[in-house]
Amino acid sequence: MRRKRVLPPTVLILCTAALAGTAPAVASPLNAPAPAPAAATPAAPLRILLTNDDGYNAPGIRKAFERLTAAGYDVTIVAPLTNQSGTGTKTMSAPTIAVKHPEPKVWAVDGTPGDSVLFGLSEVFEGHAPDLVVSGTNFGPNVAGLATHSGTVGGAVAALESGVPAIALSTGGLAVPDPTTTVNAMGPTMDFAVKLIDRLRTRARSGPLLPKGVGLNVNHPVVGADGKGTAAGVAATFQDPQAPLQPDFTDSGDGTWKVDVRFRPQPAAKGGDVEAVNANKIAISPMNADWNAGPAEFAVTAALLAGLRP
Repeated sequence: MRRKRVLPPTVLILCTAALAGTAPAVASPLNAPAPAPAAATPAAPLRILLTNDDGYNAPGIRKAFERLTAAGYDVTIVAPLTNQSGTGTKTMSAPTIAVKHPEPKVWAVDGTPGDSVLFGLSEVFEGHAPDLVVSGTNFGPNVAGLATHSGTVGGAVAALESGVPAIALSTGGLAVPDPTTTVNAMGPTMDFAVKLIDRLRTRARSGPLLPKGVGLNVNHPVVGADGKGTAAGVAATFQDPQAPLQPDFTDSGDGTWKVDVRFRPQPAAKGGDVEAVNANKIAISPMNADWNAGPAEFAVTAALLAGLRP
């Protein structure tokens, strides 16, 4: 057992007198001025890989870069060279890929959002993964069935598959206003995104920003006639199961078919992302990348398959 160190009586007296403010003026290390406390080491800036599906030079990703950088984050754009809206989770569909580096902190990948994220993680952030991947902000919403086929969400999914926390950001509702209004609304979207990321960092302390395998699909409404209004609140939601875009095929008679996509929204599911955005609230839907159904759905499926034999 380690013995407790006992101070000599003289030292004990000196310590007690010093605490009482009557320490004698004798030459002793105890009388020396205490060293100034070391300055706190500032936390390293949060490192963010920023992508999208509208293209590396689109208004949404540039607004995101501006706001996130101003918030003190270390942001690097790794995004598609061209518009890749609707490409979903598509990745690695060609044996080669062209990549441009048009300016510092910006990489333009001639591929999908998923390709961009994988290139960024493998090459731009090689050996030191970013703290967070942010995809967006998208021009228009990614709620309900739109999210399933969204390149914005696809970029976030690619990050989750690689073990990196991710947030998909979109600006707009199912009733799409004019483009200028939507671009204006990207300002409030990114103001909220900074608050959200700050909250995640504060709650996470030194750990990951989100639980392992979990990402966030964030949809910010367009509020006000000019799009600069403040959302009515924030709601934790699920992805509404409806598919608001319905295809209509017309036979041209020559082996080709004309495709017309019609907008046919259905009643919003209670607690879903469509309901929240329709109420001018910010919808935040947790998501994962493994496509597994929940426990209840799994149980129902297992019951349906019980006893089935090949």
